[in-house]
Amino acid sequence: MALIPPETVDQIIAANDIVEVIGGYFPLKRAGGMWKALCPFHQERTPSFSVNPQRQIFKCFGCGAGGSVIRFVMSYENLDFVAAAKKLAERAGIKLVEAEMSAEDTARFSMRRRLLALHAEAAEFFHAQLLKKPSAQVARDYLKGRGIGGEIAKAWQLGYAPEAWDAMRDFARGAGFSDEELIASGLAKLRDEENPRGEFYDRFRGRVMFPICNDNGEVIAFSGRVLEAEAKAAKYVNSPETMIFTKGAVLFGLHKSKRAVIDKRSAIVCEGQLDLITAFESGVQNVIAPQGTAFTEKQARILKRFLPDGEVVLCFDADAAGEKAAERSLASLLAESLTVRVAEMPPGEDPDSMIRGKGPAAFVERIAAAKDFFDFQLDRLARGPDFATPRGKMQAARKMAESIGLLGDAMLREAVMNKVSMRLEISMAEFARLLKLKTAKPLEAEDPGTGEAEPATLDATARLLALVALHDAAARAWLLAEPWRRVFGDDPDAALLVKILAADLQPGSQASIHAFLTTLDAAEEAVVSGLLGEPPPAHAMTQAHDCWRDLERRQIRRRIEAIQARLRTPNLDFTEQSKLQKEILDLQKRLTDVARPLSPPL
Repeated sequence: MALIPPETVDQIIAANDIVEVIGGYFPLKRAGGMWKALCPFHQERTPSFSVNPQRQIFKCFGCGAGGSVIRFVMSYENLDFVAAAKKLAERAGIKLVEAEMSAEDTARFSMRRRLLALHAEAAEFFHAQLLKKPSAQVARDYLKGRGIGGEIAKAWQLGYAPEAWDAMRDFARGAGFSDEELIASGLAKLRDEENPRGEFYDRFRGRVMFPICNDNGEVIAFSGRVLEAEAKAAKYVNSPETMIFTKGAVLFGLHKSKRAVIDKRSAIVCEGQLDLITAFESGVQNVIAPQGTAFTEKQARILKRFLPDGEVVLCFDADAAGEKAAERSLASLLAESLTVRVAEMPPGEDPDSMIRGKGPAAFVERIAAAKDFFDFQLDRLARGPDFATPRGKMQAARKMAESIGLLGDAMLREAVMNKVSMRLEISMAEFARLLKLKTAKPLEAEDPGTGEAEPATLDATARLLALVALHDAAARAWLLAEPWRRVFGDDPDAALLVKILAADLQPGSQASIHAFLTTLDAAEEAVVSGLLGEPPPAHAMTQAHDCWRDLERRQIRRRIEAIQARLRTPNLDFTEQSKLQKEILDLQKRLTDVARPLSPPL
């Protein structure tokens, strides 16, 4: 299996002027030293799409898209990296000499392609069963009862898994797929997980099948709903996590709804697949659904790509579980600076039943009337039996402080605090004290799944250090000489900064910077392109020094908090307590030393 070596990528980028390439797709207008246009990736009336000929990058300050000329062709033509690079190589008359992947990478790449092919074939198989097989009549009747006719079933490639132990196994074998591939796909399940060569059977049997797709519309997993109302089996069975599917990193329906989400600058979050499909087919198309109930950090990060300054309307069931899901989603969504509202459904209703019973207009009215999350939460707390008592109000204040503490914008946080303190009849000073007592720990959130996070944002300190490391060679060299991996290598807010420092790049060298950009995903590349488009920081060495000390303090505080948590462990022996307390004293001394002003490095 071949790939394009880095030096060839550099040559392709150097040979394709970004202004000429983008200007070949749509007209650009000069604006000083830059070129401007209406962004092709979202609807806008005033140009926010900028092309920098000096740095050979593009950036949209409306939707956040950005990167090199290869990234533009990938996004505009919906191509993968290799296809976009080859297209630009042909444009420049560059003959590609491809390098060889390692045997391990080749095997992994091949398995990924086979799993995607198997899922595509499986979706067709399940769909054909639903449309044509007499045994699927129960599934057709179920869908018809939910307002899903043949055309909608075709549009979403809905299917039916036969009530058999080996239907998918026999189909996959007949289509040329191996047993190993079938088990790796999650479509089959081993009877004995300890014996990978043992007997296996179909995971999905006698269920309506919903294909789960990635952003590009490729089927990567399935969700199967049981048909018998009184069945003892789980209502839904979902694919396990595989090489191509991570539950907490996929939003159901996004491949169809992302354009509407961008256009409306709003995403309506439904709880289930049928809720989403019914809403979408009724004309309310800016809808998505998490794989589970509450949002994960990865899902919020994905949504942020399409909603750089928009809002999220949570539309979960009108019961205690739905309200809890709304709360559990808050931390991840606010972490991406998304505005959150909550649409309350009538008791016993969900979007699907409401749209079918009262029409889409009634649902749209509910969405328009959605409350700001903090108003929704306070109203919910006010319905409690003890709310009228001083003790009840203080419990509500603590709960609200936990949520408000997640707000990153200081002015917005103060405005919400003011409104809440007035309603709870406590002073702003007392409410602010409660807020300070709360730790930075977010509300309980669903496990985002396995695998590394895909950072697309930086906190203020890490962002400034990244700016310095990208623009100033001397400050970058000073940082690299320090033990930076120890200080913030495990800091989740500095993950993208770690990539920037670990890269073999030289500030001012377009070739090395573009080589680095090709190693990033789209969200990361957009962030780095934005930093590259900013002017070089003044007094870079002093800023690097100050930020470094800030991150050192952050690391020391995290260690102190971890030790304090350990000290709260029941039945901790005296020797261990003494050791931990001494370590806290040593760390507090280090914290004091780091806080003392020092002369910046020369």
